[in-house]
Amino acid sequence: MMSNVALPTPERSDLPDPPAHVAIIMDGNGRWAAARGLPRVEGHRRGVEALRRVVRAAGELGIRYLTIFSFSSENWSRPASEIGDLFGLLRRFIRNDLAQLHAEGVRVRVIGERTGLEPDIIALLTEAEELTRANTNMHLIVAFNYGSRQEIANAAQKLAQEVAEGKRDPASITPETLGQTLHTDGIPDPDLIIRTSGEQRLSNFLMWQAAYSELVFVPVHWPDFDGVALRNAVEEYGRRERRFGGLAAKAGS
Repeated sequence: MMSNVALPTPERSDLPDPPAHVAIIMDGNGRWAAARGLPRVEGHRRGVEALRRVVRAAGELGIRYLTIFSFSSENWSRPASEIGDLFGLLRRFIRNDLAQLHAEGVRVRVIGERTGLEPDIIALLTEAEELTRANTNMHLIVAFNYGSRQEIANAAQKLAQEVAEGKRDPASITPETLGQTLHTDGIPDPDLIIRTSGEQRLSNFLMWQAAYSELVFVPVHWPDFDGVALRNAVEEYGRRERRFGGLAAKAGS
C-alpha cells in the first residue's frame, strides 16, 4: 500500500522548472528477476513497488502529469502465464492502491484499447477513472493495451469516416485535429520520456505525442528505479535546451 502522506502540491517542489508531463517506459522487470535467479513474476511484483515509489516522488517534484507504459498491444505475444501474472498484479494494484490515490487527489486515466479485455479488468479500469475523475492534484495516465500505431490508425479511420459521411471537410484536418482524436486528447504532450533498463527506443509508445519530447535512457532496470533516479532524470531534462525546431538561443543553430 502507498503511505498515508498526501502528495505535496507542485509549489513545494524545489526544482526550478519541473516538466509538466513525464512519461515512463517501465522496462527491465524480467531481466532484473533473471539476474537474481527469480521468476519473472517477482520482477513484475517489484516493478509495482517501484511504481508506488515513483508516483509519490513525481508529486514531490511537482510533476502534474505522469504517464506509465504498463502493458503494450505487443505484450500479448508473451506466454499466457506471464500475461495472467501481469493482469493479476494490475487487479491487486487497483484494489489495494486506488483508495489511497483518490485520497491524495490523483486522477487516474487509462489510455489504450479495451476491446477483448476481460470484463472484470474493464470494470476495474472504469472504476479507477470514475472514482478519481474530479481530482486535480496530479494526473496518472496508465497506457494499458496501448500501441501508438494503432492509436493513430484509429484516429485516421474516425476522421475518414466523418469525411465519408459528409460531416467533415478534408481540408479541416490538421495536426491539431488528429491530436484531438487520439486517446490523449486533453493531456499535454510529454516534456520528458524516460526509459529504464538501458534500451534506447520508444517501442510504439506515444510516437505522435513525443514529437518534441526530451528522451532520457536510464541504465537501471525498472524495479530499482526510485525517487532519486527520477529526480536525476528530471535534472538532466533541466539541462536540455528545448528548441521545438527553432534556433538555439545563443549558438544560432
